[in-house]
Amino acid sequence: MKQYDYHIFAPYRVCPLGAHVDHQHGLVSGFAIDKGIDLWFNITEDGSVNLKSHTFPGDVQLRIDDKTRVKEGNWGDYVRGTKYALSKRFVLKHGIEGEIAGSLPIGGLSSSAAVLVAYVMALAKANDITLTQMEIIKIASEAEREYIGLNNGILDHSCIVLGEAGKLLFLDTATEQYRLITPSEDMAKCEIAIIFSGLTRSLVDSDYNLRVSECKTAAWCMQAFKEQPIKPLNKTYLRDVPFDIYEVTKDRLPARFARRAEHFYTEYKRVRKGVTAWESGNMELFGQLINQSCESSIHNYECGSPELIKIYDILKNLDGVYGGRFSGGGFKGAVIAYVDPSHKEAVEKAITEQYLATYPEYKKTFGIYWVHSTDGARFIEA
Repeated sequence: MKQYDYHIFAPYRVCPLGAHVDHQHGLVSGFAIDKGIDLWFNITEDGSVNLKSHTFPGDVQLRIDDKTRVKEGNWGDYVRGTKYALSKRFVLKHGIEGEIAGSLPIGGLSSSAAVLVAYVMALAKANDITLTQMEIIKIASEAEREYIGLNNGILDHSCIVLGEAGKLLFLDTATEQYRLITPSEDMAKCEIAIIFSGLTRSLVDSDYNLRVSECKTAAWCMQAFKEQPIKPLNKTYLRDVPFDIYEVTKDRLPARFARRAEHFYTEYKRVRKGVTAWESGNMELFGQLINQSCESSIHNYECGSPELIKIYDILKNLDGVYGGRFSGGGFKGAVIAYVDPSHKEAVEKAITEQYLATYPEYKKTFGIYWVHSTDGARFIEA
């Protein structure tokens, strides 16, 4: 690889509690992890953008001053989306040329959000734009929603930008207030396993956006039942509806909408309990809540492929596993597990043997990776 002047590392993220609720302005938690996206680049004075990927075929070439085109359905859409979101706020004159690479298989760790954060930081650097952490988060999120077409919230981008090694991010996605929580010194040791099912997926092509619409429709219906003021559907969130209204209207909702709301309200409580458990060093309770989150994801939110559910079922019965759940949107991809380090080898062996006994066709793409929390997206000194 040629020499470049700048290097950005944008970490992947894991979310122990707060599954599928950020798009409804819920409470979430998360870590940035020590695997992620590396972007090496130079600044181009003529406004050209030329990028190579170590993961996907083909080069991306465009001009920073061109009008943003419609999506082309390839990995270049992410830099086009970034240009679109930044151009709404700033005049861009300079481009970048460089290379981008990911350090883990794609699926469940918000690689797309990490890529967008890296591009926002790179194009801001190239054009002498100073951004706050929250501005980076909002611009990257806007690019993903408005250009890429994924109707998510700010969980992914927030973990990637705000994360600090060893600390749990606790974020209210409605108010954007957050805390970085150091665990008690008495907390049992723990490592994070990323278990890839062997299937990759694009959330844009999954039922992710459908679930978002179902949640909003549930909120809309409850407000209508109680004769509350109603906003346009795209500005309606379950967070707008108090739990007591859900309690008295849930039996009138279509069953699938009631299940989506049930997941939101119970996950809200799990995040609050989980933050207390983490802060007090109660890893057993923290793990139990993670398992409860996954159960609700399966039965109330109704995500998860047979492969992911198989991995989760294996984890539930293994010694040394505090808890596990689907990572990311939960449609294919990966499962995360919080594991006592003294059981690492036994856990990895049991998962591999039992999973591949059921799904031998994924032998070449299945994998287990051990990761640790790290600081958020940053420039790396040469």
